[in-house]
Amino acid sequence: MVDSAWTEDELAKLPAWTLVQAYHAVAQGFHALFSEHQMTPIQFGVLAQLAATPGLTQAELARRVLIRPQSMNELITSLVDRGLLVREGPGGKGRPVPVSLTDDGLAALNRAGEAVRAFNDPAALGMTEAEAGQFNELLHQLIRSRSRPV
Repeated sequence: MVDSAWTEDELAKLPAWTLVQAYHAVAQGFHALFSEHQMTPIQFGVLAQLAATPGLTQAELARRVLIRPQSMNELITSLVDRGLLVREGPGGKGRPVPVSLTDDGLAALNRAGEAVRAFNDPAALGMTEAEAGQFNELLHQLIRSRSRPV
């Protein structure tokens, strides 16, 4: 007979495991929200980062949205092809190329942004304003503790 230390109570006390479970519950809603706006969460993150800080390079964007720089080129290309972003400058091997939102990109971000804000409303998350603020700070603390420089 195998003696297992795993119980429902023990599982419920594992913060990172609870985060994984919460992720799945939240991801379903975000998937539907972003599908409606014809973008992915990472694409939204790129557009939002560029609205907050125009002219970021692909490498800077990768760090901010927590993906590998190698993955960013294809992502940026798809957004440029859709007319949501524009690359500034000739680029070339080893040369950073700033990226900016187009008017269409800003409009797409604003449309999706309304839905994202509503989705993140504390009441929609089943929390008070104070709880949502504390939860958000704890999540940022977790991200900082687990993020490695890219």
